[in-house]
Amino acid sequence: MRMERAFARIVRKLNSDRKFSEILIGSIFALSARVASTGLAMLASIVIARIYGAKAMGILAMINSFLALITIFAVLGTDTSILRLLPEHTARYSVTSAFHVYRKTQYFVAAISIVTGALFFLGSGLVAGKVFSKPHLSFFFGLAAIFVVFRSLMLLNTMAVRGLMLIRTFAFMQVLPPLAMLLILLAATVFFRNPNNPVYAQLAAWGITAVVGAWIMDRAFRNRMRPDDAVHSMGIKDIASLSFPMLMTTSMHFFTGQIGVIILGMFRSESEVGYYSVAVKLATLTAFVLQAINSMAAPKFSELYHTGRMDELFHVARKSTKLIFWTTAPILLVLVLLGRPILGLAFGNDFAVAYPAMVLLVIGQFVNSISGSTAHFMNMTGCQGVFRNIIFAAAVINVALSVVLIPRYGINGAALASMISLGYWNIRTLLFIKFKYGSTIGYFPLLRHR
Repeated sequence: MRMERAFARIVRKLNSDRKFSEILIGSIFALSARVASTGLAMLASIVIARIYGAKAMGILAMINSFLALITIFAVLGTDTSILRLLPEHTARYSVTSAFHVYRKTQYFVAAISIVTGALFFLGSGLVAGKVFSKPHLSFFFGLAAIFVVFRSLMLLNTMAVRGLMLIRTFAFMQVLPPLAMLLILLAATVFFRNPNNPVYAQLAAWGITAVVGAWIMDRAFRNRMRPDDAVHSMGIKDIASLSFPMLMTTSMHFFTGQIGVIILGMFRSESEVGYYSVAVKLATLTAFVLQAINSMAAPKFSELYHTGRMDELFHVARKSTKLIFWTTAPILLVLVLLGRPILGLAFGNDFAVAYPAMVLLVIGQFVNSISGSTAHFMNMTGCQGVFRNIIFAAAVINVALSVVLIPRYGINGAALASMISLGYWNIRTLLFIKFKYGSTIGYFPLLRHR
């Protein structure tokens, strides 16, 4: 009760701050959506673990990581740049100007996705046999390549909704993929008990979300555009030049977050990949708070920076980090103290072996939470090139450590590599911000800072 009262006081204090209340209110909606989304995804994972087993979990994790990798090269960083461009064009020019940027980006991503998906479809056998040493999975890799265009457009539309600050719509877009996946999985489990149902359900959910998201974005723009809106033309070349450094950031994020699954898939069995994927899902329960607050903070960062309000920018960024810390602390504590019985009760006794890996991943998430929205702060304030270099170094560290540690230590080696690389890029980014601006966006309860 004492912790609840303290948390309530913190929220009231934050909400009384007019500069921050917009982010707080938006974050509450986004956080609620992330809670629902995470809960639905966790429920789907429990169903898969209990009914289909660790091997099915591992196959799904490898397919997810494979498709995430392809999508990086299909989206080309536009999912991050659109988050900066839409609020910038809306503030400087008009909604119609922002729509023109969105439409050009949408067509560009669709074209690149089709080409990229086709290339990976043709090479799916090579990927399954030579990269993962699992030729029996070539069908799944080929099937995943077909859905590249759907996953790419899903990501772009979700970020575009976020860039327009459509809070309730963004919340819906967060919930739709896991909800669709769970419903399709349950229906398939009841009527078509095929061991491949988890993969089919996941791909179908992405397809549904992509179509719905495109329809939502079209209506959202057309309802807000006016005939006399000023339009600032921005070509594909300009969009690509802005997006490319962000592509590097996104790709490095993939390596820091998913390389453990990829390398585990190369050296270990599908079941061990399944154990690790569950550890990641539980550990990143702390990340959904960060993502929820980021969903509202990132466009605000862009707006404040491009209108020259630097004091407000740091004020909002620090308040965001403080909110992140106090909302993630209870989750971190529960996972460390009760993680082993949670793994056993929810997923089955076999999954309790993932507890040490989960604790290591939780430590990395703790560093992430006290650092705040470092990635979005850098990308929204024109420092995407510097952040690209930082995240590249973190990715190299992760890959190198994973290659050394995973063959010997398995999932614990993967978790240790992830923890070290995540800590590196957050701390390195905080130091850059401190030296460049003389201030920090991190929140350290026991230390005084400005």
